[in-house]
Amino acid sequence: MTHSMNPKGITAHFRSYIPAVISVAATAVLFGASAPVSAGQIAAAAPVPKKVAILIFDGVQIIDYSGPYEVFADAGYEVYTVAATKNPVTTAAGDGIRLTPKYIFSDAPQADIVVIPGGGYEAPSDSAAVAWIKRQHVHDQHTMSVCNGAFTLANTGLLNGLRATTTAGNMLRMRQTYPLIKVVNDERVIDDGKIITTAGLSAGIDGALHVVAVMDGEDAARSVALGIEYDWQPNHPYVRGAMADRLVPSIDLGAIGESIAGRRKGDKDHWERATWFKSKLSAPEVFSAVQTAYEKAYAADGLWRPGSFRMASSGPLEAGLSFDDQDGHHWQGALTVEPTAGDAHQFLVRLVTARAN
Repeated sequence: MTHSMNPKGITAHFRSYIPAVISVAATAVLFGASAPVSAGQIAAAAPVPKKVAILIFDGVQIIDYSGPYEVFADAGYEVYTVAATKNPVTTAAGDGIRLTPKYIFSDAPQADIVVIPGGGYEAPSDSAAVAWIKRQHVHDQHTMSVCNGAFTLANTGLLNGLRATTTAGNMLRMRQTYPLIKVVNDERVIDDGKIITTAGLSAGIDGALHVVAVMDGEDAARSVALGIEYDWQPNHPYVRGAMADRLVPSIDLGAIGESIAGRRKGDKDHWERATWFKSKLSAPEVFSAVQTAYEKAYAADGLWRPGSFRMASSGPLEAGLSFDDQDGHHWQGALTVEPTAGDAHQFLVRLVTARAN
């Protein structure tokens, strides 16, 4: 895949050459050079664009690779894709988009920045992708993961002993799978020097802007953000992984019936999950099944303090619940099952939790 430089990219690219042009011209004036500055002199003094290699694969998440691609290209960097073969890959979401990689692992040039997106594939430790990342990392300036691309990066061993983040729904899995990594859920971008990890999806844009700021200065990054009309706010308080649903385990309700629709809302201190079901079970049977599923889920390993979960019925189709998180905060909530008027086989299952202190 090639990236045609758009007007924003041309502007950013030209901007990177201005200091070199001024330097050559100033030297001619200072030393009284009679000959005009030639185009060759200007080209020779111009900096070589930084190289950015983006890993792609079947199932790559579109925004994970395209967000950083846009940022780095608009910063005037040379951006290209790398994959295991030259065969087109299909991105995630719907029918996907077919991309043809520019390079394969064996012929890709040494990059200054390597980007590892997430998606439907996490390269194992013995894969060609992991071997390529490790080779590149020896000489690159930054290696950056986006979303669950952090799992591919973790499989290189390069994250051991470091702080790292990933997409919100994968925090617990990363903690359990990689005990040598300090998994952080309340930062959108984590800079551990040479290695950058970002949270999910759109956080890759923030990560790429952060890298531009580190390499070229914050003014350069803000200029790119303005060009792509992105409200870049470093250290923004919104971090998806810090939301309260990190303390609400996923449960399998397939045995209850068919899920019709779902809604969720909340913030760092409160969460509400509502799911509508079609079921052949009675309302009390649905309530009992859901209550048992949550009791089992909270008994397993999670971000809550082991053994702290309590649930007690407070009505025919309602139960109160409480637990402590691993930081010592106390949480309370309620589980309810609400039959739908006019349909004896449709139910709304609602779980609400809130921090109590």
